[in-house]
Amino acid sequence: MRIAALDDEAGQLDLIQSTMEGIGHECHGFSDGRSLLRELRQQTYDLLILDWTLPDVQGPGVVKWIREDLNSRLPILFVTNRREEADMVEGLSAGADDFMVKPIRVAELEARVRALLRRAYPAQHEPELVFGPYHFFPQSRVLKFKGEPAELKHREYELALFLFQNLGRLLSREHLREAVWGLGAENPSRSLDTHISRLRTKLDLRPSNGFLLSAIYGLGYRLEAIDGTDLSGTREPHDNLP
Repeated sequence: MRIAALDDEAGQLDLIQSTMEGIGHECHGFSDGRSLLRELRQQTYDLLILDWTLPDVQGPGVVKWIREDLNSRLPILFVTNRREEADMVEGLSAGADDFMVKPIRVAELEARVRALLRRAYPAQHEPELVFGPYHFFPQSRVLKFKGEPAELKHREYELALFLFQNLGRLLSREHLREAVWGLGAENPSRSLDTHISRLRTKLDLRPSNGFLLSAIYGLGYRLEAIDGTDLSGTREPHDNLP
């Protein structure tokens, strides 16, 4: 997962980043609110870990901006020195999803992040996923389209799975590249576009099959379900296993 963390204390930010990376996530750190807000206009993340008091902004204001101006349901966890019940109520009322008090306890932070991600992205924790005519088997890395295995290369499968797991979400180009190729991997911009084009063709992603894959100019891509498509994401009987 791609996580953003905002804290103006360097030691606290380093601890959050190392903890998130230790459980397998990419974590991008920010030490001031304005830098984060600029980034959120161009990039997408799966979770935000947020301090309350910063030199240039207040945490609840950041949350309200994300909810109202960006119209985003990005999961948000406050990690703060604030410990009064009134502070917790204010933070959650602003739109945050969870609240924990410093000093940071690594095990607690890991548990809260895992719980938030499970609630926010349930499709990413299923052993089998069904989206209309598209049936994913993550353990065997097989995708069946209308009952037949799709001939996808490694990166094409990873990209297809990530797009379907994030149906309806605008995903920035950088977010997609990190999810599929990894942080820091050298991947020219055109490579992502080429993979997207191949998926459209190989998976026949068009409204008649229930899905539309759109490019959002200057930002990234969004895979959307057309009304009427079965999006349960639930398992099918095991006699359908490849």
